[in-house]
Amino acid sequence: MKIFIVRHGQDEDNANGILNGHRDKPLTELGREQAKTTGLKLKGENIDVVFASPLKRAFETAQIISQVADFPEPIKEDLLIERDFGIFTGKPVADIPILAKKVYKGDKINYFLEEGEVFPELLKRGKKLLEKLSKEYPDKNILLATHGDIAKMIQASYHKWTWEEALKTPYFDNTGVIILTDNKDVIE
Repeated sequence: MKIFIVRHGQDEDNANGILNGHRDKPLTELGREQAKTTGLKLKGENIDVVFASPLKRAFETAQIISQVADFPEPIKEDLLIERDFGIFTGKPVADIPILAKKVYKGDKINYFLEEGEVFPELLKRGKKLLEKLSKEYPDKNILLATHGDIAKMIQASYHKWTWEEALKTPYFDNTGVIILTDNKDVIE
């Protein structure tokens, strides 16, 4: 099994510097172009099944990639939904250091560590997803179209890292790709 994780393209909240969490905003035109470019980059990969978060930004990203790369139609998977940001949902990203009591400063963004779905819970969700995929699709190549925080926790679950170790990994940008391998992950 080979797993490709793709973060969704830019959506309206990303463009406006807003924390979206479970907000369901569509992709921007730039986000659609990013998805097309990623589809072209992945074309030729042998993808057996495509799963996507049910949120518009990730599902539309998966649809575009699948169309461009001639992959199977995406299937909605609730375990891929973004972290619930609780009271931070809809707030400006720039306000995290002001609003949050506990903050981890990443290489490009700040992560709030309390409120909503906390990282230990998100890590458990990432593990549950990988267990499901291993059981149901053990010999398949899988594309997951998802979101930044849950993507990091899926990667952590795969490598048996702590959530703290996952937050230390490089920022996962819009339509970035992580290919999980037993040796060293490929990040594009």
